[in-house]
Amino acid sequence: MEQGLGYSNFLNQIDEVGISVLVLLLSLSVASWYLILTKSIANILEGRRTEIFLKRFWNADSLEEVSTFTLSNDSTNNAFANLAQLALGAAADSKKHGLQKLEAAGGSSEFITRVLRNGIDQETTRVEHGLTILASAGSAAPYIGLFGTVWGIYHALVQIGLSGQGTLDKVAGPVGEALIMTALGLAVAIPAVLAYNAFVRRNRIWLARLDSFAHDLFALIAVGAKTNSSAGEIRPPHVVSTIEGDK
Repeated sequence: MEQGLGYSNFLNQIDEVGISVLVLLLSLSVASWYLILTKSIANILEGRRTEIFLKRFWNADSLEEVSTFTLSNDSTNNAFANLAQLALGAAADSKKHGLQKLEAAGGSSEFITRVLRNGIDQETTRVEHGLTILASAGSAAPYIGLFGTVWGIYHALVQIGLSGQGTLDKVAGPVGEALIMTALGLAVAIPAVLAYNAFVRRNRIWLARLDSFAHDLFALIAVGAKTNSSAGEIRPPHVVSTIEGDK
């Protein structure tokens, strides 16, 4: 062959549009892997802290002990500890001020329920952060790569037409190089899709456990009867569906 073929030659031949496509794919790849690594590490660490907190919480003798020792010694660095702190703070505030505040209108039970629901909504927003980027990378990257391939094939055929050499060996090389764009798009999309599905499943289970813990907190604070918690274990599918349907 008169010239070498391969990725380096392809980079030398592409124009500004092709470079823009490569930069966009690289940006999506970097963003996706950053989210995959950071969220994976954060989920593992928070899961460990949560198990420690729940064990200490349910081993406490009373809510006063939880408020005085457990939450103060175990920093609120997980969603369950934050939710417990919000609920206990709301109960103490309601007991202190009664129904004088507008936020407590409707009764103490409604006030605590609203605080718990707001806490779960805030955690839902937090755990869903970054998933839009993963979903966008997983769905758009193959098409971006395909666009780069079409653009590269177009320019390759134009150059071949201008040179007047339309033999198979002259056509196959440039066209094959252009297909690199499609391969890059798939390389970006596949990890993003797999990670997105894994994070969505983890968030669904996590929020179901948090919702279950919120029910237990409400029973402990509003009713005063300590119930067996199921927050430390995964709910059956029909129970999870019921919990999510209440949201």
